[in-house]
Amino acid sequence: MTNRDTEIEHTEAPSIDRLHGHKEPPTTEPADGTRQHRDRRLSIVLGVIVTCQLMVAVDSNVVNIALPEIQSGLGLSALALAWVFSGYSLAYGGLLLLGGRASDILGRRRMFVWGLSLVVLASILGGIAPNDWLLIGARALQGVGFAFAGPAALSMIAATFDEGPERTRALGVFSMVTGFGITLGLILGGVLTTLSWRLVFFINVPIGVLTIILALRYLDETERHSGKFDLLGAILSTVGMVGIVYGLTNGSSGWTEVGTVAPIIVGATLIALFVYVERSADQPIMPLRLLGNPVRAGAYATFVLLMASMAGTYILLSLYIQEALGFSPLVAGLAFLPMAAVQFGVAKFAPKVIARFGRKPVLIVGVALMMAEAIWLTTTNASTNYLTGVLGPFILLGAGLSLAFVTLNMTVLGGLEPRDMGAASGLLQATQQIGLSLGVAILTTLNQSARTDRERVSSSASDALAHGLAHAVIAAVIFTALALLIGLFAIKIPKQQTEA
Repeated sequence: MTNRDTEIEHTEAPSIDRLHGHKEPPTTEPADGTRQHRDRRLSIVLGVIVTCQLMVAVDSNVVNIALPEIQSGLGLSALALAWVFSGYSLAYGGLLLLGGRASDILGRRRMFVWGLSLVVLASILGGIAPNDWLLIGARALQGVGFAFAGPAALSMIAATFDEGPERTRALGVFSMVTGFGITLGLILGGVLTTLSWRLVFFINVPIGVLTIILALRYLDETERHSGKFDLLGAILSTVGMVGIVYGLTNGSSGWTEVGTVAPIIVGATLIALFVYVERSADQPIMPLRLLGNPVRAGAYATFVLLMASMAGTYILLSLYIQEALGFSPLVAGLAFLPMAAVQFGVAKFAPKVIARFGRKPVLIVGVALMMAEAIWLTTTNASTNYLTGVLGPFILLGAGLSLAFVTLNMTVLGGLEPRDMGAASGLLQATQQIGLSLGVAILTTLNQSARTDRERVSSSASDALAHGLAHAVIAAVIFTALALLIGLFAIKIPKQQTEA
């Protein structure tokens, strides 16, 4: 194993000018006009890339808010309604590794445009769907499109923006948009659903078309790396990921149920076989050198834990605000705005903070803030209101997410060879999807169990809801505590890497 495999090095990603084929003078600074043109172009490029991420973040929540209206509008059974959610999650989570590798081999702009084109087509089909099977198929097709466009978008940041302050700022915006998109999805879902649930699908069409046009105009195609697809690895990783995500999604219905245990066992077995196959594959879909680096492997593991904590807490708070505090869906979405505002502010200053103190201290502070948020929520009781028990955790969560996610993205994407950027981005988003499914399944299960127990001894609905939330977020405390231990002892970023 080479030093490159065992130590993240400070490497320079190709700038947008070099991607154009322009050669920079070796010793002179570019003219002001040239620099301004490059900065303006990079701003447009970043806007195009993060718009795709915004669509990914918004899409799931905007549809979830509309699920009751969709069920009544099409007369869906409970099973069909569940598949509207699961069809997307399975397709998206199952194909992320393949999507990431495809961007390395076929070109990142090409996969970005193809993926978004598929999303636009699927959104049209979902908006006009007259029955359950077409709607479920459209949601699955949306997941496929985002599974190819998402990794391409993240890897284009690493390929386009030079490592250092430039890339840190880009990743800060990317991370901020991810959190803001979740809140925006809740708000848009409430507004659009009051008009027509079909609008939650159609909203993707104009945004997607405009983004594709701008991508074709401003995004340069990155270098394509010769190779062939690892067909066996693609099959094993896709089916294995689908099995794990499907089993975790069913976890809320019972962790001992066959529908939960069997898919997880089968999925985990196939992923283990996938890792074995990748060891000897000529062109692996997931180069194992990505995990051979302990720092990067620790960052991936931390992502799983933090996503599990964040996603599970987010879902429960959304339900608690509506059911216990009596907020309407629209007001509930607006209640998340303080968190989005904090994320925006912290992400804006994250590059300077990282440059001053280094990645690891910033990561530790971010994780600690998320753990403090989860601990605060364990004190929820029947007298808790928005100002005393929800607003504070929102602020801590927003700040923690920005600090932790920016530094983790930098750690995962730092020092990568261009041929591995797509695969690393696909694996990053796959770990996030696993963490999301794991957190939602575990926290909703604990919430329901504690809530049911409380209802047997209390006649107060708000007391039962508060009890369920307080007990469920103990799992979030454990997730963040484990992430904190990994950050303290497993992620050892070399001193020369701590500068932004």
